Amino acid sequence: MNETTRNKGAQMSSSQMKSSQLKSSQMSSNKMQSSENVLRASNVAKTYAEGGLRTHVLSDVSFTLKRGETMAIVGASGSGKSTLLHIIGGLDTLTAGEVEVDGRVLSRLSDAERGRVRNRSLGFIYQFHHLLPEFTALENVCMPLLIRGTAIGEAEKQATTLLERVGLGARTHHKPSELSGGERQRCAVARALVTRPACVLGDEPTGNLDEANAAQVYALMLELNHEIGTSFILVTHDPRLAAKMDRTLVLHNGVLQESPAR
Repeated sequence: MNETTRNKGAQMSSSQMKSSQLKSSQMSSNKMQSSENVLRASNVAKTYAEGGLRTHVLSDVSFTLKRGETMAIVGASGSGKSTLLHIIGGLDTLTAGEVEVDGRVLSRLSDAERGRVRNRSLGFIYQFHHLLPEFTALENVCMPLLIRGTAIGEAEKQATTLLERVGLGARTHHKPSELSGGERQRCAVARALVTRPACVLGDEPTGNLDEANAAQVYALMLELNHEIGTSFILVTHDPRLAAKMDRTLVLHNGVLQESPAR
């Protein structure tokens, strides 16, 4: 092999290496951008049809939620906030558009697959705690882990740790009827977070609490957001809670808009 041939070969090898490095860098960048978003709604619409009557509830709703971000959705009663939350959580179907949770487009999944996404990537907190009355606080918080297939001993260990974190370490073996309203809701928060989901969806999570207990649950959710890195989307009528979120979106006449910067 002469000197000219060797030089050309070296140049080609260097060029191929740079090209490979560039492609690898681009793929890594795309992957990082994708992983930053835990939830994406694109052009979501929802229409209810009954007989000849069609009711448009949501129209062209689009937004993204980053990992660790907190978001409030506010709007008048009947504006479609809960409907949007149920669609995001895979509990209701959409008429148009798509919702992606942790990289999975919900409308492309079977019912069983959507159930697995809910169990592994989402947590839910409602206005009413929805704890199972025949089970203790510990058993209620264990439930999502047991559904996932976690061994009982490990599930109890993780649930106990989180119950202690929310101030219920001494109440683990009490049933919901033996807990106060604030304690029941803190137990519901623990249940929503025990699987360390990518995102927690809250529908008026403190609507049934008095001001003192509501403030305590607000603070707890924000602390756990920082500690665990779980994103939160909270539907609320409470402007004080909305003001504590990273972003506030307003739903009006089926259209979702970013609230002006505070």
